[in-house]
Amino acid sequence: MMETEIKDTAKPIINRPKHKGGAPKKRIKREQHIMVRLTATERFLIETKAQEAGMRTSNWFRAAAKGAKVIPLLKPEDRRILHMLAGLANNFNQLTKLAHVGGLFRIARKCDELLNEIDDALKYFNSDDRQDT
Repeated sequence: MMETEIKDTAKPIINRPKHKGGAPKKRIKREQHIMVRLTATERFLIETKAQEAGMRTSNWFRAAAKGAKVIPLLKPEDRRILHMLAGLANNFNQLTKLAHVGGLFRIARKCDELLNEIDDALKYFNSDDRQDT
């Protein structure tokens, strides 16, 4: 009798994950959402700017938000100085009226002192200490 050999043509099973297809996984997943209400004009403006930049609206919005410079609200100290400036402006106005009535040289010295105070307050507001807080 002749023996017949049966050849095994089945491929060995290798445990590999199946390729499901579709787009590759993103490294950074954007899972957070922000809801913003816009007027029709605001939306049109944003979409137009995004289109001009050759970007999708969401990408343009992200880039604009990252590059935006926001000035913080006034601190109580800043408000106090602004209130003082308003008072100094009122005093300056009264001194000007007095100068017209009572003579210029006597009032000139008081005006000079007042201008120095105003200058100091304005220098504070323009200083770098107040920025990026």
